[in-house]
Amino acid sequence: MIDKNTPLYAAGLGIAFYLPLAGAQGFLEDSKASLELRSFYMNRDFREGDGQSKREEWAQGFILRYESGYTPGLIGVGFDAIAMLGVKLDSGRGRSGTGLLPVQDDGGVPDTYSKAGGTLKLKVSESELRVGTLLPKWPTLASNNGRLLPQTFEGTQVLVNEWKAFELTGANIRQTVYRDQSGSTGLALNNKNRRFGGPLDGGDFNVAGVVYHAGAATDLLAQYVVLEDLYTQRFYGLTDRRRGDWGTFTSDIRLFDSDEQGQARGGAIDNRALSLMGSFKRAGHAFGLGYQRMFGDSAFPYVAGTDPYLVNFVQVGDFAEKNERSWQAKYDFDLATLGMPGLTFMARYLRGSQAEVPGAESGRERELDVELQYVVQSGSAKGLNMRLRSATYRSDFSRDANDVRVIVSYPLSLL
Repeated sequence: MIDKNTPLYAAGLGIAFYLPLAGAQGFLEDSKASLELRSFYMNRDFREGDGQSKREEWAQGFILRYESGYTPGLIGVGFDAIAMLGVKLDSGRGRSGTGLLPVQDDGGVPDTYSKAGGTLKLKVSESELRVGTLLPKWPTLASNNGRLLPQTFEGTQVLVNEWKAFELTGANIRQTVYRDQSGSTGLALNNKNRRFGGPLDGGDFNVAGVVYHAGAATDLLAQYVVLEDLYTQRFYGLTDRRRGDWGTFTSDIRLFDSDEQGQARGGAIDNRALSLMGSFKRAGHAFGLGYQRMFGDSAFPYVAGTDPYLVNFVQVGDFAEKNERSWQAKYDFDLATLGMPGLTFMARYLRGSQAEVPGAESGRERELDVELQYVVQSGSAKGLNMRLRSATYRSDFSRDANDVRVIVSYPLSLL
């Protein structure tokens, strides 16, 4: 988020107010504004183990987004903004910690919390510079949007898109605002199941990447990142989509190669993570098979609070422990083929084994996820999205849990 006391914040507000008054064509004409209303109920019931037995909360979120167009000329100037408000509907001590609302020192939660940010953007030809609040969706850093309000980052991003076949990305990320927090903090290493030791906090996150469109059906991706004093990471990926009278087959291959960096504040890191997913779709039915394996002397490293780009990262588990092997079977069904447009169903089962976890005698875990979703297709409630998600998670090295979520979101177009 942009600190309101910085020159960048003042400059951004100045641009936002001055350009419309100056009659800058394109800045207002191409502007968009929307408000998303998101109601979220979550219940995670721990089936065994010490500590808090249940996390259960219900909250209402408001996400206001504004995206300007660009001023005319060689360098187009624009400004984006996002403002978010979370309101507690039901929570309490002993039930907090779902990730929907901030947790206070006494275990309670505030009635409301909020955050906001702005992004100055400059465009030359088909290339763009963005400075301020970012919501990246890169293989090496993906903003978490799986709760009430999305996680945001503060930094600078350059996207070069001057060639039909190539896209180049470079960025420097300095801070983040977690999904259930108002204030910004530095970047740190995810430490699920005590995978790493040390203080875990690092410096800036720097990334350079390329996407190569090898035809209409195939994309090749590569990224190199450094999370200062924690780890370096190289990513290579391939996605391929083949369509025919027989249906559609999609292949997804992801490979990460990670090592410790600088002061190695998270300890020694040595990991290769291979993720493979193939799916076949025909007549509303989709069947998928996935395989994931960890190699090396450590678990898979990624930035705390983010979504790791692994095919077996699902509702509860990420199946990314040291030397873990895991597979996934998935089924999707679009009920529009039965005359119920907007209604979809998903079920998947995952099993992991041979994970090496500190203090654990066995390295097995498994998860069953089921999701039912309906999106209103027409009328005054068009776009209303209702989702019921359920996960049953069992593990030999982590607490068993049953996880239920009900999410209702409604987008309103304001401009």
